[in-house]
Amino acid sequence: MQLYELTIRDAQRLLRRGEISAVELTQAVIDRIVAIDNRVRCYLTLTPELALEMAAAADERLRNARQTGEDRLSPLLGIPMAVKDVLCTEGVVTTCGSRILEDFVPPYDATVVARLKAAGFVMLGKTNTDEFAMGSSTENSAYFTTHNPWDLERVPGGSSGGSAAAVAAGEAMGALGTDTGGSVRQPASFCGVVGLKPTYGRVSRYGLVAFASSLDQVGTLTRTVADSALLLGAIAGADPCDSTAAQVPVPDYLAELEGDIRGVRIGVPDEYFVPGMDPEVEAAVRRALVQLEALGAIVEPVSLPHTEYALPVYYLIAPAEASANLARYDGVKYGYAAPDVGELWELCKRTRGEGFGAEVKRRIMLGTYALSAGYYDAYYRKAQKVRTLIRQDFEQALERVDALIVPTSPTVAFPIGARADDPLQMYLSDIFTLSLNLAGTCGIAIPCGFSQGLPIGMQVLGRPFAEATILRIAHAYEQATPWHTSKPTLKRGLESRADHE
Repeated sequence: MQLYELTIRDAQRLLRRGEISAVELTQAVIDRIVAIDNRVRCYLTLTPELALEMAAAADERLRNARQTGEDRLSPLLGIPMAVKDVLCTEGVVTTCGSRILEDFVPPYDATVVARLKAAGFVMLGKTNTDEFAMGSSTENSAYFTTHNPWDLERVPGGSSGGSAAAVAAGEAMGALGTDTGGSVRQPASFCGVVGLKPTYGRVSRYGLVAFASSLDQVGTLTRTVADSALLLGAIAGADPCDSTAAQVPVPDYLAELEGDIRGVRIGVPDEYFVPGMDPEVEAAVRRALVQLEALGAIVEPVSLPHTEYALPVYYLIAPAEASANLARYDGVKYGYAAPDVGELWELCKRTRGEGFGAEVKRRIMLGTYALSAGYYDAYYRKAQKVRTLIRQDFEQALERVDALIVPTSPTVAFPIGARADDPLQMYLSDIFTLSLNLAGTCGIAIPCGFSQGLPIGMQVLGRPFAEATILRIAHAYEQATPWHTSKPTLKRGLESRADHE
């Protein structure tokens, strides 16, 4: 096994024993990026010099710990990882995948980045994203499209497609993403990795460039559930800089993985198995339920009756919040400003027209319309009322069971360009992930099979702040199945699938 293929836990053990150095590990991942990222295109910004400096500092801490016998080091010390380019990084450009922030260099770190730095992680760079995290394929990036490592002619999902592809391809050992309507879980499913969306409030949003403030949540992308537990433990917790970060204790998520799942009650909502979904996706999830029963879980049907309204509710609330959040990009305060314009309103109009891409403009217009006089009650207010019903569905179902099992996406990764001119079909890619963000609770996507050589993912959804429970269920399933051990081939189309088969 190559160093860049290690899991975080395996690398951590080797680093602690002094069998490898953080510099060696980081250089191996950098070499992997240099070798393949011209094909996969995960990164918008690479920081190799900074990464090697951080790795050298980690090695110094590791040497001191071995000499003094210290054993309370962070499990992320010396681990090379990536950061989605919607999170502020001090001194490193943060574009949000948009031309309007092409040269923006934040003067501070997002809280999650600051916590990873305190833990001693190594930052490789900033990963590609749909512009302002608005998209399901990473095709909406203003710079380029990231490719799926399992088939370079297909999308990696979005909006955290760069982070998911980097982890899958060995270009990072873990990564931060963000999940507003499925933007961690859906690309995790498409790329065959683990994607965790924590409960709203479990992780600070300070320094996350806002898309939809009541929905956005920072999440993790890793190769295994145990790595996800380690990464969540490092970034979770209250934050005085973010009033929405909850004052809820953070457990030892790794320790919580231990033990079996006998007697755990798992609900299966029929509303998530719909006509038109890929039959192989449904079959894979059904087989996973059989496996969970074999591990001792109790599987029973439940209902989430308002699921059918999640898509229209989301596409009223999220664009409305985006309309308000993106009003700050006016050509005056920071970011891009249209040149040679003297009049203020003309400056604002031209800056936004030239700086924003088509999908961002579409969502701003949708949101502005929903908030406009005469339509607010008919659209935005009604959507908020239905959102409450969706949240209550989850509350009632999760009173009966410990977790829910559902597909992550109705299909496997689709070809690049296949949905670019059909926004509705693109939005339907997230039909199984949107509800969780509206409800504000937690979910994890894990690999559960393949269809035509492409990964299939399923979700384990839990109660608010019950990340430990969903991690334990996901870990038990992962350890009983081989899916997480498969690696992509970095080939194209039928050649890739034939190789995998």
